[in-house]
Amino acid sequence: MRLPERQVAALEAASATDAQPIPELADAAGIDEAAATTAVFELEEEGLLAVESEVEETVSITDEAETYLETGLPEVRFYRAAIDAGAGTDAAPMGQVIGAAGLEGPQVDIALSNFARKGYGQIESGEVTADPDADPDSDPEVAALEELATGRSVDDAGVLDRLEERGLIEREERTVRSVTLTDAGVDAMMAGVEAAETAAQLTPEMLTSGEWEDVEFTDYNVEADATEAGAGKVHVLRQAAERVKDVLVGMGFQEMDGPHADADFWINDALFMPQDHPARTHWDRFALDVDPVENLPEDLVEAVENAHRNGVGPDGDGYHSPWSEDFAREVALRGHTTSLSMRYLSGAAEGELEPPQRYFSVEKAYR
Repeated sequence: MRLPERQVAALEAASATDAQPIPELADAAGIDEAAATTAVFELEEEGLLAVESEVEETVSITDEAETYLETGLPEVRFYRAAIDAGAGTDAAPMGQVIGAAGLEGPQVDIALSNFARKGYGQIESGEVTADPDADPDSDPEVAALEELATGRSVDDAGVLDRLEERGLIEREERTVRSVTLTDAGVDAMMAGVEAAETAAQLTPEMLTSGEWEDVEFTDYNVEADATEAGAGKVHVLRQAAERVKDVLVGMGFQEMDGPHADADFWINDALFMPQDHPARTHWDRFALDVDPVENLPEDLVEAVENAHRNGVGPDGDGYHSPWSEDFAREVALRGHTTSLSMRYLSGAAEGELEPPQRYFSVEKAYR
């Protein structure tokens, strides 16, 4: 049997009893891994090799995580400083705790966003209260980082997901393919295989000399592994927005959620912007050619219309400008996120809110 040189090398290096990962096979065959991979797929197609695939995940800690293993997670340092400042019994000034913890730069935001999340305490109006019964020594994130730093594995997927979100670990999945000789491969080896001259591409010299008639050309294998090219990352503005969200949530705020395309009623009318205001013309408003919004709270629409036309209270005078309910029901892209505030304050988003409530929005707007 005549086979390309790399296929012969792969067959001779393969075993009928012990499965070999392709990198090991390549070393034994004396060929590079890419050539070995191509040869393996070709031989599998001919029934001479069997290939088994398995996905393996590797987890490694980042430089930032290594620093925290030496100095402590920011939220743990913040908690210990809060306890030392007496926040376990009485509230302590947040600035004092931050200074005592030795936190600066991004570590401050990290500490604040994770302090409340982990149940270490609360931050309200610049004052810190700490739970004296909290146990940072048993923090599962710290324990996971310590395990990974020593090369051991961590089975808690939730903890790994959180560490990955914080940029403290890097996870990588790779497909490991192992190769064994089939019975047909053993028979071929016993019968004898001969290496044939092969070429990856046709050249002008081969055509001129006639060499192309005696050369066996390799097949192009579209299933073979290719070099992985990483592309894409979270935009820097999105990274900043997510960091701000984490800090605000850690301080006890709730994030408002709502549509990017909304009724003009919520975007402008409920904010008492006259319908003939220049900012509501087609020059400054991204109107959408879709059906108008039907499910607006009728009593609120009536109250807002009355405020536009007649004003509010005994001294109200209104805008003396046109007001159309049809215009209020038209759909546009929101020019600000205060439309979400209107939805929440009116009770349309989550029902009637019992004060005090703390909400925020750090999201996209269109102008």
